Amino acid sequence: MADGAEQGAARARTVDELFVATAAGDRAAFSELYDQTAPRVFGLVRRLLVDAAQAEEVTQDVYLEAWQTAARFDPARGSAVSWLFTLAHRRAVDRVRASQAARERDLKTGVRDLDVPVDEVSEIVEVRVEHERVTSALAGLSDAQRECLSLAYYDGCSQSEIAAKLDVPLGTVKTRLRDGMIRLRELLGVTT
Repeated sequence: MADGAEQGAARARTVDELFVATAAGDRAAFSELYDQTAPRVFGLVRRLLVDAAQAEEVTQDVYLEAWQTAARFDPARGSAVSWLFTLAHRRAVDRVRASQAARERDLKTGVRDLDVPVDEVSEIVEVRVEHERVTSALAGLSDAQRECLSLAYYDGCSQSEIAAKLDVPLGTVKTRLRDGMIRLRELLGVTT
């Protein structure tokens, strides 16, 4: 009988059992859980993150979160290994996304701070030509459309304010604005 008890005590616990024990605060179970699963978790993270140092950080974050949230693990819903791998995958993807966002932010900052020479004469001429095109196109609108568009875009009035100023229904203002914009697009040769 003693041999059977010794064999039961010597039997290694499954990852699921270790996870349940970890949820109860058993530090020894967590240590054993780490020993059994860390190489595979690190391998998964390392495949997603090229940098070994970042993979180590993410793996450490995974086990910290596993320790803190082990109580959420429900063996009836899936295995502990799957839960750990899902957690590791999410953390690694989050790190990749954060790195990409940081690179894009740095790139935008660099581009914004880059002093690009500007041909001011050309820019002034271009603005004048566009102004003349828009003025000419506005002349091609009906008086009601032009008035609504001027109040909206030049005076910054809302549709309700335009309706009140012109003493017309709100629906009429919306129609005039929509029709005016469609006609402007046609006159300016803008394709959508």
